[in-house]
Amino acid sequence: MPATPASLSKNGPPKSTPRLFVDQPLSCDQMAEIDGNAAHYLANVMRLKEGAPVKLFDDRSGEYLAHVISAAKRKVSLAITEKLREREAVPDLWLVQALVKKDRLDWIAEKSCELGIARFVPVLTNRCVVDKAKDDRLRSQMIEASEQCERTALPEIAQLTKLDALLASWPPERILFFCDERGGDNFAASVKDNAGPAALIIGPEGGFTDQENAAIRAHPNARAVSLGPRILRADTAAVTAISAWMAQAPGSDWG
Repeated sequence: MPATPASLSKNGPPKSTPRLFVDQPLSCDQMAEIDGNAAHYLANVMRLKEGAPVKLFDDRSGEYLAHVISAAKRKVSLAITEKLREREAVPDLWLVQALVKKDRLDWIAEKSCELGIARFVPVLTNRCVVDKAKDDRLRSQMIEASEQCERTALPEIAQLTKLDALLASWPPERILFFCDERGGDNFAASVKDNAGPAALIIGPEGGFTDQENAAIRAHPNARAVSLGPRILRADTAAVTAISAWMAQAPGSDWG
């Protein structure tokens, strides 16, 4: 096991230290082998040499400091030397997002991860312009976002489901805030009045049909809320609603 490089201060690794998700359990005094695109990034883009620091997180136990043992074009060996943080506690918020065009769905997945959701729930509605969501693509977007924003816990990604099935199987303990462009209650007040596990439901391009709107509003857990006087695009509505909920939810770090 190599000694910690002298260039590292007592305050921890530099802010410029690369940070990667590793899909395996990590622990101190362990070796980690990085290959594929991640190894290319470390060895050829970042040009890391022996002893250089790298942060790793595993979505299981937390975040660790490691140091490069060897770096080849397609394989980097790291020695884990220190645990930096435990896996974080994530606010119990789901985003129920109707499918939108691929690039916009990617953007929503990325930004919702950065803002701190616990679960991403893709839903199929009558006005969706696409009918498939690739879990591996969404996961890739969220991994990259988590690496950048320093999350230690990845959002879960639910299987794509139709709206009627989603409503029929909705967990009774979870409030469903319906961000309705047709109007609703004051969002901030509604969040304060409905503490606990929550979800936000955002419609597709073109919004929900009259029948879908009525079905959501009729659900006993639904609370129709307003995001303001303007008709927002689906991606704008998603990040606005998440930010508003995070700012008002009890125990939030946003206050």
